[in-house]
Amino acid sequence: MTALPFDDRDGTIWLDGRFVPWREARLHVLSHGLHYGGAVFEGVRVYGGRMFKSLEHAERLLSSARELNYSLPHSADELDAAAREVVRREGIVDGYVRPVAWRGSEQISVSGAGSTPHVAIAAWDWPHVFSADAARAGIRLRTSKWRRPDPATAPVRAKAASLYNICTLARDEAEAAGYDDALLLDLRGGLAEATGANLFLVIDGALHTPTPDSFLDGITRQTVIALAADLGIEVVERRIEPGELDRAEEVFLTGTAYEVQPVSGVDERTYRVGKVTAELAAAYARLVRSAS
Repeated sequence: MTALPFDDRDGTIWLDGRFVPWREARLHVLSHGLHYGGAVFEGVRVYGGRMFKSLEHAERLLSSARELNYSLPHSADELDAAAREVVRREGIVDGYVRPVAWRGSEQISVSGAGSTPHVAIAAWDWPHVFSADAARAGIRLRTSKWRRPDPATAPVRAKAASLYNICTLARDEAEAAGYDDALLLDLRGGLAEATGANLFLVIDGALHTPTPDSFLDGITRQTVIALAADLGIEVVERRIEPGELDRAEEVFLTGTAYEVQPVSGVDERTYRVGKVTAELAAAYARLVRSAS
């Protein structure tokens, strides 16, 4: 069955402080954010009708906009309340919420000064990213030629749409080669992340994860690190060389959409879904279903 296109659905979207019919939530083709990559966005999961860490995502949306040198005309509490109302109106039980902000069309210039910020929030049903088999047995990654940028050359602390060009190129390349996702290196050639998720390796029973100095320190990443501490699992944040994938006993990814996603292979390497991955996946599933 072909999925409905996202511009032709029933429902409502919160746009600049009011609810509008889904098909009428538009931006002008000369919006600054479209031409100069100034959009920022978030993804929030809904479990049993309740959003997980919605306020933290709203706060990060505001922070991302500030990183790109503009301010949004709403507080984190207002954005959180609007998102909750979107979920209620759309009747979402298990789904996904997408807040997005961009600069408007007052002028077209590299400078964004004078462009009015806009914010929209949409939600839709979306229980899983990968199939049930892939979620259970793991996905396969291919190391990409594309790398995460030097933090001196890009706003790496922002969840900025412009930074996802690299991810799109890497993901398309990986899928064309028969893989599920791509693994990106950092500017120095160390392990970084997948296209939309953070990376963890289990080595000698401890959890190792790359230092997030050239990519986003994800909210799910932070949540899983805290869960690992609660379970007595040692966590080591450090620079990790690609060759250390040979030492890993388990590999998994974390992200709002991915949750705790096992990895069954990276390039020619294969991995099992082991005890640490299973424990953290179960702990995360319990947490998101019990939290509001």
